Amino acid sequence: MKIKTNDKVRVLKGKDRNKEGKVIQVFPQAEKLVVEGLNIMKKHLRTKKQGEKGQVIELSAPLKVANVMLLCPKCGKATRVSYKKDGEDKKRACAKCKEFID
Repeated sequence: MKIKTNDKVRVLKGKDRNKEGKVIQVFPQAEKLVVEGLNIMKKHLRTKKQGEKGQVIELSAPLKVANVMLLCPKCGKATRVSYKKDGEDKKRACAKCKEFID
């Protein structure tokens, strides 16, 4: 997966289109990720004891990886991720400015 936790991304599709945020969690098997403060859903919780009130909690739901694009920390543009060799290692690089991301 080309996007990792703590990367800044921009949402391309959905109700939060063109909004930016930081990646909190990544699920590589499902090809989904959670962006902080975006794709908010409400979850209703029941009471655990009689006499208490229930709660409504707002959570950030996972997004598909195909619906987000990485923001380059150097040039600040939304870009695809390419890989360049740095010595013997392959590192992530911005496809627009050719600078290393990591």
